[in-house]
Amino acid sequence: MRPLFNTLIRLAILKNDLDYHLIRASMVIIFLFFGYSKWFSYEAQSLIPLISHGPLIFWLYPVFGTRGAGRFLGTSEWLFCALLFSGFWNKKLGVLGAIGACFAFISTISIIPFLPDAWAKSAGGFPAMTDMVAFLMKDIGLLAMSVYLLRQDLIRVLRSNTSTSVPLAAAHIQQTQSEVPHSY
Repeated sequence: MRPLFNTLIRLAILKNDLDYHLIRASMVIIFLFFGYSKWFSYEAQSLIPLISHGPLIFWLYPVFGTRGAGRFLGTSEWLFCALLFSGFWNKKLGVLGAIGACFAFISTISIIPFLPDAWAKSAGGFPAMTDMVAFLMKDIGLLAMSVYLLRQDLIRVLRSNTSTSVPLAAAHIQQTQSEVPHSY
């Protein structure tokens, strides 16, 4: 086991902020490619069953039409991409990008309970997913990544706006969290 650990250490797995930078880069790439595909008819057509059942995005079709809804989503995703990319240098823009990403993934996850035939009846229904639900399930992980970036960027913005040290800023955040009662 020790040789494996030593190899991982030599590969800079423990480098400061490696996870943070990899997650940010991954989110930039995801939004870049997702946004690009929304500009084409094939993607606009494939999104019809999803958008039309989305409680937060159903309004896109009456307002923009099928192609317009795709273009609106593509533009939004490119905006989030640009803000997340800018977050490498400007944490306030990173916060805005992470908020946009959170909203995007909450919007898509919220479709799951309203999607007809979401669970494969031939396999006994829930939790056996159909292709549409399986496609949307990735957004749970992407939402978690977005929340991670949001948290990290907020900490960095707070750190840069105060003269306190990192431990004091982290203690402030933990104190604020401990004041809110948990309902587990």
